[in-house]
Amino acid sequence: MSAAEIWICPACGANYPPADSAPDRCPLCEDERQWVPATGQRWTSMARLAGDGCHTVVREVEPDLIGIASEPGVGVGQRGLLVQTSEGNLLWDPAPFLDEAAIEAVRAAEAPRAVSSSHPHMYGAAVEWSHAFDAEILLVDVDAAWLMRPDPAVRTWSGELKVLPGVTLIQCGGHFPGSAVLHWAAGAAGRGVLFSADTIHGNPDRTSVTFMRSYPNRIPLSAAVVERIARAVEDFEFERLRDNVGKVIDGDARGEIGRA
Repeated sequence: MSAAEIWICPACGANYPPADSAPDRCPLCEDERQWVPATGQRWTSMARLAGDGCHTVVREVEPDLIGIASEPGVGVGQRGLLVQTSEGNLLWDPAPFLDEAAIEAVRAAEAPRAVSSSHPHMYGAAVEWSHAFDAEILLVDVDAAWLMRPDPAVRTWSGELKVLPGVTLIQCGGHFPGSAVLHWAAGAAGRGVLFSADTIHGNPDRTSVTFMRSYPNRIPLSAAVVERIARAVEDFEFERLRDNVGKVIDGDARGEIGRA
C-alpha cells in the first residue's frame, strides 16, 4: 500500500490519516460501546475497498433528501443523508467509504456546506467529503477528539446549532456525551423529520424507540439520562423519525419518544 492510503477500521468504519502502515489499534473499537473482533484488529483502505467491488449507491429518500450508502456496507453500515435547502445542503452521518461517483452525484445536487454526525461511530469519511467540497465539519466539542483523522475544517459546537433555515443540530447526550440528532422542519412534507441515529434508536417494529450506552454490548442508560434526551427534543415538531440504516417511524414519532 502506498503512503497515500486512507486507513479504515472495517469493524467500526473509522477513517484514519494516510500513512505507510496501519495504526496499531482502533480506540473506538476498544471502547466499551464497540468491540474488537475475536480474530483481532483488522484494517482496510479506500483503495482496497474499491478494488474489492465496494461502491456508492445514491438514491432519493424523499423530496430534498438524498441517501448515500456503500454496498457492501462498511463498519456499522450507515447511510449518509444529504438534506437539501434553498440556502444550502448538509450531509449527515456520512458512510466510511466514498468514491468519485458519490462526489459527482452530490455535486449535481449542490455541494454540502457542512458535514455533521450524530456521534463518533458515524464520523465515517467526513474529512474526505470536507476536502471534496471545502465544507466545514461540525462536531460536538466533547466528542471531537474521537475523530481519528483530525482536520482543520472541524468546527465544534454544543447545545443547539442552527446550521441552515429549518435545519438544527441538537446535542442530547446519552450514547456519547455529545450524541446529537438533526431536526429538519421541512421534511415529511412539512410535518418535520428527526434524524436520530443511535441517540434515539428506532426499533425494528417501526413504532417504538430505545436508548442505550452500547447497542452491541447491551449497556443501558439510566432513566434520568433517557428523560434528559427526551427533553432535549420536546420543543421541536416532527412526525417522522429516521435512523441511519433505513428504519423509519412514520407517524407520531415525537409522541413515541415522550412515552418511551
